[in-house]
Amino acid sequence: MPFNPPDRVRVSRHYIQPWAGFPNSSVCNKPLYIYHGAFSASRDIDLSSVIPSDVVVPQWEYSMYTTSHFHSNTPEVLFVVSGSADLCFGGPDNPHKLLQLLKAGDVVIVPPGVAHNLVEDRDGDFQMVGCYPPGKSWDMCYGKKGEKDVASNIEAAGWLKGDPVWGDKGPVVDDARSS
Repeated sequence: MPFNPPDRVRVSRHYIQPWAGFPNSSVCNKPLYIYHGAFSASRDIDLSSVIPSDVVVPQWEYSMYTTSHFHSNTPEVLFVVSGSADLCFGGPDNPHKLLQLLKAGDVVIVPPGVAHNLVEDRDGDFQMVGCYPPGKSWDMCYGKKGEKDVASNIEAAGWLKGDPVWGDKGPVVDDARSS
C-alpha cells in the first residue's frame, strides 16, 4: 500500500481551544492534523510494513469510543482502514469543537490533550489502526475533576520524531522545521 505523495494529499490543521476539563491544543501547542485520502485503504493492509516504524508503531485496530477522551502521555496517529464516521474533536459541548467526517484512507494525528470521540459510524464498519511512538502506551483521561498531572504529562509527552506517513518529509516535519 503505497501512500499518496504529500503534494496529492489535502492536509488540514486545527488548533482546538480548551474547554471544561479538555486541554486540547493549549498545552502542547500542536495542531490536530488530518491527511485526507493519504492512502488506498483496505482491512487487509499490514501497516507495520509500510509506516515509518521509528515514528509510530501500530498497537490496535478498532473503531473509536463514543465517550470523549484524550491521552495525556502520547500523541496518537489513527489510520482509517474501513468505513466512514463523524468524529468530534475538542469535546462534545465545546463551542469551538471540530466535527469531521473521516473516510477510509484518511490519517489523523491527535496531539496529547486533544479530546476525541465517535459521533456516528455511517457504514457500520468504521475501523482505524491506532499507532503511537515506539515505547509509548496511552493513558485514558475524560476531562473530569481529579485527573492528576494532566498538564505536566502533556508537556512531558513529547512529539513525533518524523511524519507518521512519509518519515523524514511531510507536514509534521515541514511544520517543525518552520517553527
